[in-house]
Amino acid sequence: MEAKIIVSEIEYGKYDEMLLDIYVDRSRSSYQKQRYVKAIKKYIDIYGNGDIEVYSAPGRSEIGGNHTDHQHGEILAAAINNDAIAIVKRLDEQVIKVISNGYDLITIDLNDIRMVEEEKETTISLIKGVLFKMVQMGYKIGGFQAYITSDVLIGAGLSSSAAYETLISSIISGLYNDMKVSAIEIAIIGQYAENVYFGKPCGLMDQMACSVGNLVHVNFANPKEPIIEKLEIDLNKYGYSLCITDTKGSHADLTADYAAVPEEMKKVAAYFGKEVLLGLGTEDIMKEFSRLRTQVGDRAILRALHFVCENERVQKEVAALQNNDFASFLELVNASGNSSYKFLQNVYSNSDVQHQNVSLGLAISEICLGKYGVCRVHGGGFAGTIQAFVKNEAVNEYRKRMDEAFGKGSCSVLKIRKYGGMKVL
Repeated sequence: MEAKIIVSEIEYGKYDEMLLDIYVDRSRSSYQKQRYVKAIKKYIDIYGNGDIEVYSAPGRSEIGGNHTDHQHGEILAAAINNDAIAIVKRLDEQVIKVISNGYDLITIDLNDIRMVEEEKETTISLIKGVLFKMVQMGYKIGGFQAYITSDVLIGAGLSSSAAYETLISSIISGLYNDMKVSAIEIAIIGQYAENVYFGKPCGLMDQMACSVGNLVHVNFANPKEPIIEKLEIDLNKYGYSLCITDTKGSHADLTADYAAVPEEMKKVAAYFGKEVLLGLGTEDIMKEFSRLRTQVGDRAILRALHFVCENERVQKEVAALQNNDFASFLELVNASGNSSYKFLQNVYSNSDVQHQNVSLGLAISEICLGKYGVCRVHGGGFAGTIQAFVKNEAVNEYRKRMDEAFGKGSCSVLKIRKYGGMKVL
């Protein structure tokens, strides 16, 4: 359909219910309409009027399974109602032209999608990686021009890169493969692009949550063939929102802190003749407590205990949601946060105890929320973001408190969206 016609139809409310279905939050309906209109008008400014298609891919939030995936454990993650959207037109020529909001034009010749070392950690590498893997999996690729804009926060643990990979894969699926590339295949394609072409060794959790939508439960016991289960949840049904607060902590010089978590867990696993902790129980660790303290140290034991208990907790969270027992689910989220703080110890860096942004965020949250919500560290930890499930009636006051502490706009109020990567129009 012609771009200008779509703009008019959005402005006159033709797609109001569709956008509400996608983005869940009625209070942001006006924002979404304006966002789509602005994006399409920007596309027209760049490429001119003409027939277009519109695609979307959400960010994601880790819900359960803090630092479990690298030990072949289980995770629970959710697609959120912040997303990347693309205004797209198919091209007959073998070229891809992409302009993202605030960035220069990217042009990719489809006759040359080989990996280039100098392009690693760039958007070009992500796009080329997606294209290469799609061809390798037997799918068609072809040219298009696109304008992309995103409100998935960068560096806030919401997986902006996975959303981008999912978006590009969804575009190719829609333009050239009748939307027949499955959500799981799109996740695998995105992981390949990020691992091989971009050069970042990530697991499959981020891409899976962005691609599948709603909640996704993943068991990594066999990491090459993870077991994936999609769950349905409507936070509005329970009267809650998901709040993510950027505590503005610096990620600089934290590489050693992040690396130490799997390293120490694997030391405990090695004591038992294993590569990873999966398969060990709390009794296994407690029986060898004295010897383990001598050989691996106290923190490694605590982190191993966190994994064992957190892995079981994910299973209980899934069961609670399947049984519509949201109160038990919230108790488990709270327990996960306590375990991350006490056992995993990824809330602040021991090398810089004077800066504890995440600790402060959690303290303020607990004091402010009381019985109106639960909170925990979000993602890798040490700096960055915290997560809270907050009763809708307490959201405004909670956001106000967090913005006062960490700066205006620090707290994002999110909903869990039921769609992953998708063609919108």
